[in-house]
Amino acid sequence: MTSVASREPTPACSAAPAAADAATAASYILPDLVSHCAYPLIYHPDGDLVEQETIAWLESSCPDLSLKQRKALRGLQAGKFVAYGYHAAPTDRLRIIADYVAYLFHLDNISDGMMARDTEFLSHTVMNALWFSEKYRPTERQPSEELNAGKMARDFWARAIPGAGPGTQARFKEAMEFFFGAVNIETKQRDTNAIPDLESYIALRRDTSDTYGLGIDLPDFVVEDPIMMALNQYTNDLVAWSNDIYSYNVEQARGGTHNMVIVLMTHHGHTLQSAVDYAGELCRQAIDAFERDRAALPSWGAEIDDMVRRYVLGLEAWIIGSMHWSFMTERYFGKSGEEVKKHRCLELLPPRTPGRSH
Repeated sequence: MTSVASREPTPACSAAPAAADAATAASYILPDLVSHCAYPLIYHPDGDLVEQETIAWLESSCPDLSLKQRKALRGLQAGKFVAYGYHAAPTDRLRIIADYVAYLFHLDNISDGMMARDTEFLSHTVMNALWFSEKYRPTERQPSEELNAGKMARDFWARAIPGAGPGTQARFKEAMEFFFGAVNIETKQRDTNAIPDLESYIALRRDTSDTYGLGIDLPDFVVEDPIMMALNQYTNDLVAWSNDIYSYNVEQARGGTHNMVIVLMTHHGHTLQSAVDYAGELCRQAIDAFERDRAALPSWGAEIDDMVRRYVLGLEAWIIGSMHWSFMTERYFGKSGEEVKKHRCLELLPPRTPGRSH
């Protein structure tokens, strides 16, 4: 996840695709992933309301945000992101999910520029709130007054617990531990200016990227079924890799390295255009594999099968929703998202102050 985009992209690059293949490309063309992913795009009827409530929650929880940060927060449109991804969720659950997603982006922003020891401290703060949701229990290495990041985690998690079964709670905590583990690895690589190879990068992204929104708690034997695990993996890959394609321009301008397009150019000899095309082809293959494995799901009886059906539809909504949201948010293409979505051409942004990618 990387923040804010860009000057206005120009449609002129579509007339000169050959230039995008040069090592010194000034423009490139995005793959048409939206057309290859034909899932229905459905918006939650209370999505706009939840969007405003989530913005108000984050702003009130972070009174020290600058005017620029507040503007970026509103341009992010995290509430709309989850309104597409969880269009069937009850409104109260949608609000909690929206707060959580906005909080993740906030963590990404505040960890920008942190050293590895700082991200470890941030991890301990947040995980303390998740494990001890009833009240703050500082360890020897934590301050007596809980940090804001911990207070916010405790707030949304306390609201989530009553509607989350034991399995969902356990998997959420595990996912957050994976998230911070990945952030810590990325921070160490950034500190040493290292760019991971493709295999290491893919494994890392799979760790970072829900049954909660649907009000279901799948049994462990279903969650751990190889086909179910594969469907989750394809979804995670699609969301992560398409994000890398869409966010590449702002990331490279900030000196970021943690992006599949950059990895492909650094370790595999790709030009910019061929790297973008290759990453796009991986996304298409993941969509096709998702459909293939979905058709091969086993049966666990009528009750569980219905839960699985709703869960897989949720994965489908997350995939298509994230793609369309990438052009709605101002995070990657500024206010030109709809135009970029139509012509898929981008001029390469000039270098800015180096920063963190994700």
